[in-house]
Amino acid sequence: MTEEDVIRFAAGLPGVVAETAGADGGAPEIAWGDSFFFYDPRGDTPDDRRFPFATIVTKDYPGFDEASALDRAGVFRVNIAVGREGFRRLFGHPPAAHAEHRADVDHAVLDRVLPHPVYAAQGWACVLNPGEESGRRTLELLEEARDRAARRHRPRS
Repeated sequence: MTEEDVIRFAAGLPGVVAETAGADGGAPEIAWGDSFFFYDPRGDTPDDRRFPFATIVTKDYPGFDEASALDRAGVFRVNIAVGREGFRRLFGHPPAAHAEHRADVDHAVLDRVLPHPVYAAQGWACVLNPGEESGRRTLELLEEARDRAARRHRPRS
């Protein structure tokens, strides 16, 4: 599964707005090339009120997020807000307890659903280069995250 496959799938979910950061959108240069997925069915939520339910990151953020070694050629990471219960189902412990399990996780392994290296405590999971082992589950998690975002969405009056 390619980065473009994931973008196409997530952007095709009902009510989803997908954006890839670039110079033209005012995003910081470090984020250029990363993609963000929002539930915004009318496309009218102000940027400062939108929060992604999933992202794709294509590079390390030096000094902040380097555990996945995303600077390897062709490696990208799909990040998904799975919530507290989803996180517990996936990993067997609540997000708040992840610090106790962090040493057991190789955040650079490909094609496996993992706790997010930075945002696990907030109920985020990730997959580096979803493929044969994790591809189907990645798409299911994206749908579930979109559904959670839709349930919490409050349209502007």
